[in-house]
Amino acid sequence: MRGTPEHQSSMFSYVSLEERIPKNHPIRKVKLIFDKALVEMDDVFDGLYSPVGRASIPPEQLLRALLLQILYSIRSERQMVERLSYDMLFRWFVGLSLDDQVWHATTFTHNRDRLITSGIVDELFGLIKQQAAAKKLLSKDHFSVDGTLLEASASLKGFVLRESKDQDPPDDDGPSGRNTDVNFHGRKRSNETHVSKADPESRMAKKGKGKEAKLSYCGHLMTENRHGVIVDAEVTTATGTAERDATVAMLERRPTKKRITLGADKNYDTRAFNKTCRENNCTPHFACRANTSLDVRTTRHEGYAISQRKRKRIEECNGWMKDIGLLRKLRHRGLRRIKPMYVLGAIGYNIVRFCNIEAFWEGELV
Repeated sequence: MRGTPEHQSSMFSYVSLEERIPKNHPIRKVKLIFDKALVEMDDVFDGLYSPVGRASIPPEQLLRALLLQILYSIRSERQMVERLSYDMLFRWFVGLSLDDQVWHATTFTHNRDRLITSGIVDELFGLIKQQAAAKKLLSKDHFSVDGTLLEASASLKGFVLRESKDQDPPDDDGPSGRNTDVNFHGRKRSNETHVSKADPESRMAKKGKGKEAKLSYCGHLMTENRHGVIVDAEVTTATGTAERDATVAMLERRPTKKRITLGADKNYDTRAFNKTCRENNCTPHFACRANTSLDVRTTRHEGYAISQRKRKRIEECNGWMKDIGLLRKLRHRGLRRIKPMYVLGAIGYNIVRFCNIEAFWEGELV
């Protein structure tokens, strides 16, 4: 018998959001890891807000929404808010009921900026990393480090002389006077003489010889070699020594000063950096240049060959954070906002990594 469509909508729903999400859905593991860290930050959240005044968006909901935005590669805050209005899985994950009103996109943006610039993201990153450390899944002795260029949210047309407020007159004003055609070909421009009007902290940089130069920042990661989990993240301006300088900072803020090994590519193989690593109780396992700073006493060991194999896994982290985590082309300007979003991308990668490590879930109820 053919069924007939019912156009009369029901006034009540007797199925909760919790029941609508499949028991074996991967997002349940993600929520379990993330919520466990949020519970431990309850006192920190209390210290960020005044006890009087109008209630704001709960910080737990803001952070869950930011994580969803990264995991599902939603580039726009407006699209994220729109998705929250009709997607039941998103509402369940964030903590909204079917009848709760979704925030306005501008409200979401303002509250997000105030939250991420408070330093709370670094603490959240540490708490999530501790969940794997408590299960003894992280190596304490062997690490890898690498850097990558992050394209800034700025145009080359706005890369002007430092002493001038505007670029040379455009060749064509265009029909509306916007998006003018600026001819800068054949003119010498460098970071010493020019600066971006849109994002003054960005710098012109390129990946290698023959590549085009773009306004960029430099993102840095340190991973442990057992499961490839990110243990530290940093963002700096793009300079020729940014990778080594950031690595020194990450080595100095290690919780313990026990001896470790550090795998890296050829860009790190300098005598000055080799000396700095050894002063920080770190044995360098760099890929060797022609005039390498390493000697046979380091490269002869089997551990060196293992570090060279393991260090390449850090490319998976940078690739995921760029392709999935919205960091291929930055959406924010200034280190104050870019660094927390980069760390949030590292949090997203680590959580996805934990979901795929079977030993992480031994004894856990999912």
